[in-house]
Amino acid sequence: MDFMGIGRLGQALTAREIFALIQADLRQVEEQIAIESVAPVDTITSIGQYLQASGGKRLRPSLLLLTSKLTGGAGPSAIRLGAVVELIHTATLVHDDVIDGADTRRGRPSTNAQWGNHTSVLAGDWLYMQAFQIALRERSFRVLDVLIALTQGMVEGELLQLRRIGQIAVSEADYMELVDRKTAGLFAACARLGALCGAAAPEFEEKLAEYGWNLGMAFQLVDDVLDFTARETVLGKPVGNDLREGKVTLPMIYALETAAPADRAMVETILRERSYESVPFAAILDLVKRSGGLNRAMERAQTFSDKARESLGGLPDSPYQRALVAITELVTDRDH
Repeated sequence: MDFMGIGRLGQALTAREIFALIQADLRQVEEQIAIESVAPVDTITSIGQYLQASGGKRLRPSLLLLTSKLTGGAGPSAIRLGAVVELIHTATLVHDDVIDGADTRRGRPSTNAQWGNHTSVLAGDWLYMQAFQIALRERSFRVLDVLIALTQGMVEGELLQLRRIGQIAVSEADYMELVDRKTAGLFAACARLGALCGAAAPEFEEKLAEYGWNLGMAFQLVDDVLDFTARETVLGKPVGNDLREGKVTLPMIYALETAAPADRAMVETILRERSYESVPFAAILDLVKRSGGLNRAMERAQTFSDKARESLGGLPDSPYQRALVAITELVTDRDH
């Protein structure tokens, strides 16, 4: 099937229709997470329940479930691994919030704001190990290979980010390397694990992993644009949070390429002070808009989204394939 044909089919599915395809399975994933988050230590159980109640898009287990169903592998393994990837994702968020000193997550006080840094780090560790304990039930070295490579890559990404915190001289290549390790790698692993549940042919597994990687790149780029443009009530955390935390993301990287010395000095002030007290956020938003940084970042996101769709070429037509196509549009069109 040609690329344009795939696009037309994908556009026919709405977010509601995509969710309907996996609603029952997602409910089982939620039940599995609730069961697996109960620990002998009450504090960990409380944190696990708090995190699950905070919600989230569940995009990662949804991606795993859709690729599993596409390759004929829906069942207990897909449910278990859906819980695994969501627990790994949650653990990374807990650790990220500690490292960033974040106060909010998904519109609620962050775990570290509620329980403190020490407890949150240990809870994140427990969630990681619990995810691997669930994965071990698959008795599959291939699954463990994917998950170990994933988690090592994510930790490496966090270390790279820590090294660059507060630095204004961050290149586009630096940024892309970070997104590869911290976000795209997880999306790729979800798609690959779904293919493994379905015992997909190696070439299909690679196509789906490539799809997931490009989708993850697009997702993060859009997230970084929304950090400048979304409403705080929709974003679930303060707008302009990345720069306040010392992170220079792609819209700002593009803006700095042509920034006047005075504009550059504004950015350096925020990176140094970690606040918008001396320089208002409105001035930064004006900078990334008039420089074209926001538009350029969205164009790059669209490029990755297009590549994700192209990766689905040659896969059998089905509601699940069309859902995967439609997700590429939803990722770039979202406003939160």
